[in-house]
Amino acid sequence: MKHNRQASPRIRRRLMIFLVLAGILVAVSLLAPLLCPNDPNATSSAVMNHPPCREFPFGTDRYGRCICSRVLMGARTSIFSAVSLVAITFAVGTALGMLAGWFGGVADTLIMRLADVMLAFPQMVLAIAVAGILGGGMGNAMLAMGITGWTLYARLARAQVLALKEEPYVHAARLSGCGAGTILFKTLLPNILGPLIVNAATQIGVMMIGIAGLSFLGIGVTEPHAEWGSMINLSRAYIQLAPWAVLAPAGATILTVMIFNYLGDCVRDYLDVEVEA
Repeated sequence: MKHNRQASPRIRRRLMIFLVLAGILVAVSLLAPLLCPNDPNATSSAVMNHPPCREFPFGTDRYGRCICSRVLMGARTSIFSAVSLVAITFAVGTALGMLAGWFGGVADTLIMRLADVMLAFPQMVLAIAVAGILGGGMGNAMLAMGITGWTLYARLARAQVLALKEEPYVHAARLSGCGAGTILFKTLLPNILGPLIVNAATQIGVMMIGIAGLSFLGIGVTEPHAEWGSMINLSRAYIQLAPWAVLAPAGATILTVMIFNYLGDCVRDYLDVEVEA
């Protein structure tokens, strides 16, 4: 791994811009209950499919619920579920990959063959099957997406450990009496974090789209819980009558995924690491 300690001002500026934008999204999701102009779950037959106005900035859905409030509350669900899922798969996959690369033998074979089995199925197809068996709910949707998400980090961490385990500083750590755990997590881990962090940053958008896709299909987040994918699914039948009910959550999803994807690109450029596909 090669660190770019002399990153150009342009790269640093882009990184700061997208860090700020991502921070704003996280702040909005945290403060969503305070920012909602109306109760996101309050229904009213008098304002069903009402167009955008001062009281309802993004209009209402077929139940008369404020779409702006539901988009804000959906940000908490979509963003935090994706970030939490990436954090969990990052930790599990990195730990398994490092153990496989360091110990080799049976441990390496078992972990990598399990990863190969997971990768034999398209992620979304396997996620749909798992979510369909387990039923709806955010927890089951996250489990369905995470069941294959760890393999990316495991394969990358294993490759990095195999490349570095024979370096002189690792041998020096062994001779000084350090155990395998100390060498793995205090010596090797800091040196392989770069490409792993880049992958994690780009995976946030992927996980967000996956969770939204499961909710759109009706096997993710269930009503009346606000989530962008389920909001699109609920309103798609009324797209000609009330297009704002679809465009608002769809636009929020696209904007959020773009920001996190660009953030991942900026982190990659700043660290100047080459990430394996």
